[in-house]
Amino acid sequence: MATYKAIHGIKVQYRDSDATAVEGDVWYNSTEGKLKMYAAAESWASGGNANTARNDVAAAGTQTAGLVFGGSPNKNETESYDGSSWTEVGDLNQARFSLGGIGTQTAALAAGGEKAAPGPETALTELFNGTSWTEVGDLNKERSSARGTAGTSTAALVVGGFQKAPSEGASTLVEQYNGTSWTEIADINTGRYSVSGCGTTTAAIINNGRPPTSSGKTESWNGSAWTEVADLNTGRYATGIAGAGPSTSTIVFGGYNPPNSTGMTVTEQWNGTAWTEVNDLSTQRYSPANGTLGTSGSALATLGAPTPSVAGATEEWAAAATIETVAFD
Repeated sequence: MATYKAIHGIKVQYRDSDATAVEGDVWYNSTEGKLKMYAAAESWASGGNANTARNDVAAAGTQTAGLVFGGSPNKNETESYDGSSWTEVGDLNQARFSLGGIGTQTAALAAGGEKAAPGPETALTELFNGTSWTEVGDLNKERSSARGTAGTSTAALVVGGFQKAPSEGASTLVEQYNGTSWTEIADINTGRYSVSGCGTTTAAIINNGRPPTSSGKTESWNGSAWTEVADLNTGRYATGIAGAGPSTSTIVFGGYNPPNSTGMTVTEQWNGTAWTEVNDLSTQRYSPANGTLGTSGSALATLGAPTPSVAGATEEWAAAATIETVAFD
């Protein structure tokens, strides 16, 4: 039978006290007579509150360099996050909500959305350079609830959304941006809006949305076609998302699932094959800032409905190494 050293190339540490925190480290504590290891345990913790409470907001960036912009009711405010507090920066040129957010804190796209409540969808796309917004090439099709996004400010996807013309309803449309203009590419399999998405223009994942009222449906993009993969455990729409794409770890959090009108705390993690429920948000919310705001190991959940106290709150998702005793059956 193979030994630990034969498999891993090193012996299990033999110590009279616990080792320092290094995820995956394994040792035998001779004082306690126990085999132990450091395991990662992700959880949410409070961060700095945003200055302007709102929901249906777009986002871009990371946990320590985040950006949120737009929002309901009909907001153009933009705020940046430095890992502890939010600062107001240059406003969008067009106030809107239910728009798509893509990119980084200093190179972000704001695509589509709705200009008034209730009001017309827009195809407008703006580019942020870290200081101000500039209008660039419009989407080919106006739409709101265009929350399914992936990529960067020069290579982006906008997926699905809600269209009022030529017929009202959920869209299967996918458009790709090359830094100058948008091009229609392969449709998703199921038309929906208020989805979440992350990844790149050649490897992306989208999930949830409506209709139906609360969908768990997940689709994966390989650069040429969309494929249905494992559903979320809890069907919902208008969630937040963070991660790198379909083959790596991604988290989805919050959302709306009628008749629950107060928002959700459920967080699920994708491992490339299936979704698993992990530690919940501290605060119920739906329509939090949407876009890839961080990674599956270092994410932000901020803003959202249903109340002003919730709408300004920020939570930070992080992994901490904890000591676990290895049990033998």
